[in-house]
Amino acid sequence: MQTYTNPVYKGYFADPFLWQHQGVYYAIGTGAAEAEGTVDEVSSTKKSRVFPLLRSFDFLNWDFVDNALLRPDPALGDNFWAPEVAYCDRFQRGEAHRQFYLYYSVGHGDKNHQLRVATSDTPLGPYQDIGEPLIDPNSCSFAIDPHPFRDDDGQWYLFYARDFLDTSDGVRAGTALFVDRLQTMTKLAGEGKVVLRARSDWQRFLANRLMYGKTYDWHTLEGPCVRQHEGKYYCFYSGGRWETENYGVDYGVANNVMGPYSDAGNETGPRVLKSVPDFVRGPGHNSIVLGPDGNTEYVVYHAWTNNMDKRQICLDKLIWTPEGPLCQGPTWTPQRITSLLLTSN
Repeated sequence: MQTYTNPVYKGYFADPFLWQHQGVYYAIGTGAAEAEGTVDEVSSTKKSRVFPLLRSFDFLNWDFVDNALLRPDPALGDNFWAPEVAYCDRFQRGEAHRQFYLYYSVGHGDKNHQLRVATSDTPLGPYQDIGEPLIDPNSCSFAIDPHPFRDDDGQWYLFYARDFLDTSDGVRAGTALFVDRLQTMTKLAGEGKVVLRARSDWQRFLANRLMYGKTYDWHTLEGPCVRQHEGKYYCFYSGGRWETENYGVDYGVANNVMGPYSDAGNETGPRVLKSVPDFVRGPGHNSIVLGPDGNTEYVVYHAWTNNMDKRQICLDKLIWTPEGPLCQGPTWTPQRITSLLLTSN
């Protein structure tokens, strides 16, 4: 038996995405500079790098390695948010072609964010932007939180968040979830569908928010993370305002990866993760990973420090019940991990 206590890394580390490759765990997230828009300018001799990258050989101890992404054109913006990495191993012309794809958004504050993708031959990078957006910014001026998902047949999909202004059929104006098929790892098929829209008061971001030249009662669903379980697709997401204790994690469920999804039953609040007064504030923006025993799933998320000066990476067990997924958390006391597997570096 070994134990960990949240947060598992003391530095600023928001929007954590964690994955395993060849027995080693990696985590990438939004750092303080990326969140605050203070990423250093590109010098004449060396490109600056963004997105902190952590590594662990035992799932318990996490060390900073480097920043992952070579900064693209500074004109794209200073805010870099919510990176996620997909590993694709394909055979082309009889030869194995292995590559890591880093999906992220970049923009100016909370406006004009576009989805981008960068590539690397190794999990540690550096990742190089391919030079064009995944979605035309002229047709979608705000897209964030890309989440690549591989279905059982090998087909990849990209879930992400974008803005909607209509309020038909009981939905609320605001940021919500969308999905499209990936034609290649760097090109969307253009077959997008709405995944989930906000319908509940707890998902409110801000009342009377000025957006797109009008005032809205703005609601937010963001940070999609998809898991298949017993033939159904579960799209986890974070709702509400990320800077408050109302922020939490819920999910929608569907029989098909492209939907339709339903998150009915969450009207009173998030069902997977929510704040615990005096102990954990604003847990959210999760990913999911298998633990060292190869069987136990963990929800990886961020939560605020008590004085709200930074978000830090946390993890807790994911539990599947007949009613749906739950998280054994958020926790702030020592938690046990069993059946740790030895890895070599």
